[in-house]
Amino acid sequence: MTIYIGNLSFDAEREDIIGVFSAYGEVTNCKLPLDRETGRKRGFAFIEMLDDAQEQKAIDDLQDVEWMGRSIRVTKALPRNQSRNGGGYSNGGSGRGGN
Repeated sequence: MTIYIGNLSFDAEREDIIGVFSAYGEVTNCKLPLDRETGRKRGFAFIEMLDDAQEQKAIDDLQDVEWMGRSIRVTKALPRNQSRNGGGYSNGGSGRGGN
């Protein structure tokens, strides 16, 4: 499973995110996407952990927690082929109003 972390502080670094999630188990991958044009962080990340039960515990415990001044969104990431973008992972929506 891959975890989506949204509404991240733009000050959050890869090592910061790994530090938070490693309290729940071994982090095997962390991606902090950058904007292609500006090279700036986009305010979200993806984490993978060694154990699905540890991932679920992290999701349950960290959803809507304030971290680095922001209330983070922590959910299971959906493969993009299940969303409208195709390829890779997605948070399952655009984050822009609506349903």
